[in-house]
Amino acid sequence: MSSPPATTPAGSGLRRELGRWDLTAVGVNQVIGGAVFAQPSLYAAIVGGWSPWLVAVVGLASLLIALSFAEVSSRFDGTGGPYLYTRAAFGRFAAFEVGWMLWFTRAASWAAVINVLATALGFYSPALASGWPRAAFISTITVTIAAINIRGIRQSSLVLNVLTVGKLLPLVIFVAVGIFFIDPALLVLRHSPSLAELSSTGLLLIFAFGGYEVIPVPAGEARDPRRAVPFALIMTIVIVSLVMTLVQIVALGTLPGLAASRTPLADAAALFMGGTGAALLTLGAVLSTTGNNMGQALSGSRNLFALAEQGDLPRVFGWVHPQFRTPVNAILVTSAVSLALALSGRYSDLALVSAISRLLVYVATCASVLRLRSAEFSGRVNPPTFVVPFGPVIPGAAIAIAVAMLAGARREQLIAGIVSLLVGAVLYLIAVRSIRGGAAIENQL
Repeated sequence: MSSPPATTPAGSGLRRELGRWDLTAVGVNQVIGGAVFAQPSLYAAIVGGWSPWLVAVVGLASLLIALSFAEVSSRFDGTGGPYLYTRAAFGRFAAFEVGWMLWFTRAASWAAVINVLATALGFYSPALASGWPRAAFISTITVTIAAINIRGIRQSSLVLNVLTVGKLLPLVIFVAVGIFFIDPALLVLRHSPSLAELSSTGLLLIFAFGGYEVIPVPAGEARDPRRAVPFALIMTIVIVSLVMTLVQIVALGTLPGLAASRTPLADAAALFMGGTGAALLTLGAVLSTTGNNMGQALSGSRNLFALAEQGDLPRVFGWVHPQFRTPVNAILVTSAVSLALALSGRYSDLALVSAISRLLVYVATCASVLRLRSAEFSGRVNPPTFVVPFGPVIPGAAIAIAVAMLAGARREQLIAGIVSLLVGAVLYLIAVRSIRGGAAIENQL
């Protein structure tokens, strides 16, 4: 029997508390954010009655990528997810770029989502819309989430689980009630969308389905991660695909002016459930963004911890609290950066990086599936507990889907992604020199 690979170091000090459904909650929270509440009208405006079918098709495409993630994740039991896989398959530099992009986009996304939360609540409490009350609210939420994360992975998981139920329940009620008020005439396929319309909507949906790539990141805090992570990846896509498809059907079939609505689910719910329904969906949107914030904090800090644990950042970023068994410094740094971005108002510019970041992570992970299958890695990495069928077909198709996303990326997204990768390369050189210098000093002492 081969020894565990160097990419999954033992004794990290983290507490293994997460089960398969806890990891599924992490995934659902990251995928189901504000898009499911706001974008059904956008899909309808572009492809009309074809929108539910396109949601289902993109869900299937996302499943192909998730299956590739599931196989490679079943080889590892450490913290880091795609960063670990890339490090094992393609070396330190490529892995650092993946890890850096994962961390940076989590921090920027957290800043963006927390501003969305403040704006949503500002509709009911105008004081939160601007000035010091908005800054105080954002700061309080950020500090609270950081404190929960520091106290322990179990506490973070419990809060995430509650928020997952809280965001799914209004959507389930919306579908369960709304299905009886559907007007079949609104679901008629009136015209065939053009290739450009299909491509545009498909790209929007691929990003709407994104977020599940963070599920493997906290694997170092999971029980039996080599089985729990693949389960969570697949279940997340199944749950999200079902919810998003049914929500699109009900919204399209109950709201005649769906394409023009700015709050499509709340407007549709108001038609068949009155003001109570609209309030319920608004509450669901608030809980959704809050849960997304929790997930960003958890996965973002673990990305930073993984870089330090593997020796690609100074060890101070990987310090684990002796009582709480959480990566405190990584949590504090991630929270501080996110708060600074949120208060600066530059988060929307930085969010452009997410397009290229997701592409990089998808391609690197799916390529790692194929590379780690080769004979040269036998004995160097754990054998998979889950194997994708049909040989290279599914990972190859997943790579093709990920690369196709690049064709739809805007020029500013490409520029932001390239600049971020160059920044990552500079940080890698600085980190390597810093670590080597520290090691030399220790040797002299």
